[in-house]
Amino acid sequence: MLRVLVLAHEAVDAADVRAALPGEERLDEAQVLVVAPAVNQSRLAFWMSDSDEAIAEARELEERSVDALRSEGVRASGEVGESEPLLALQDAQATFAADVIVLLTGDEELEREAVERFPAARVVRPG
Repeated sequence: MLRVLVLAHEAVDAADVRAALPGEERLDEAQVLVVAPAVNQSRLAFWMSDSDEAIAEARELEERSVDALRSEGVRASGEVGESEPLLALQDAQATFAADVIVLLTGDEELEREAVERFPAARVVRPG
């Protein structure tokens, strides 16, 4: 079974994930884990260790994404990740061992670093 790890800073649906699948891989035969990093929106919130809002926003994004995927028949689960997206990705990969990593972040620098560190990573631009 294909295992797909999605790192997302925005809601994800099946079309987004399907766009990253290699060759003839089928999403309905995959297991998907959506990771939403709990990123603080401001430096002040980060330095004040005020992560409650970031965690709540990440949880909402993760739940919306998982619900959207499941509504299209995808075996999906989700989790809120660390505030540092590459660390969130590393943590998830350590326990999920993905065949494909889908990056939906909109952050080109982050995506470039992730592709360099994780050979299975693929950048997807929502469309």
